[in-house]
Amino acid sequence: MAPASLARRLAAEGVGAAFLLAAIVGSGIMAEQLSGGNVALALLCNTAATGAILVVLIAILAPVSGAHLNPAVTLAFMLRGEITFRVAALYAGIQIAGAILGTLSAHLMFGQEVWQIATTERATPQLWLSEAVAAFGLVFVIFGAGRSRPDTVPALVGLYIASAYWFTASTSFANPAVTIARAFTDTFAGIAPTGVPGFIAAQAIGAALAVPLSAWLFERGIKVAR
Repeated sequence: MAPASLARRLAAEGVGAAFLLAAIVGSGIMAEQLSGGNVALALLCNTAATGAILVVLIAILAPVSGAHLNPAVTLAFMLRGEITFRVAALYAGIQIAGAILGTLSAHLMFGQEVWQIATTERATPQLWLSEAVAAFGLVFVIFGAGRSRPDTVPALVGLYIASAYWFTASTSFANPAVTIARAFTDTFAGIAPTGVPGFIAAQAIGAALAVPLSAWLFERGIKVAR
C-alpha cells in the first residue's frame, strides 16, 4: 500500500484528535450528570469511554497517519528519526486544533456554553510528576508493542491509558493537545490554564526520556528522517 499523502495524514490526525476529545469531555459531562455526585463512579465512566475510543481510533487511523493523536508521541517519533521536524510541527498543530474542536463539539452536544475556560486547578509538583510518568509509559508501550506485536498497539494503548487514569494522581492526560483542549472546558475534564504549561513540559520530558530506553531495551537504533 502506498504511503498516505501529507494532507490525508493531517486530516486523520485532526479528525482523530477531535473524536478523542469529544469522548473525553462528553463522557465526563455525561458521567457527572448521571453519577449522583459519586466522583469515583464518574471517573470510572470517563476512563472506560477514553480507553475504548483510543482503541478504535488507533486501529482505524494507524494505517493512514500512524495515529499519534498526541504531540508528545509525535515528538518521540521525531526524536527516533521517523518523522521530520516540519511534519511533526504540522502534526502537533492539527492535533491541537482537532482537540479543541472536539471539546467544543462536546459542549454543543450537551447543550452547554460553547466557549468555556476551565477553573479546576491542577498545578502541583505531584501532578507534574504524574504526567511525566504517564507520558513516559505511553511512549514505552507504543514502542514496545510496535517492536514485537504492532497489531496489539491499539488495545495496549487503550488499556494503558485506562490503567493510568487510576495509578497517576493527574488521571493521565499524557497528551499536550488533550491538555490544551481541556483548558477550554469547565466541566469534569477541565484543567485551568495555569496548569497547562507544567503539564505539557512534564509530558514532553517523559516522552523524550522513553525514547533512548526503548531504543536500547527493544534493540532498535535511532535513524535520521529524510
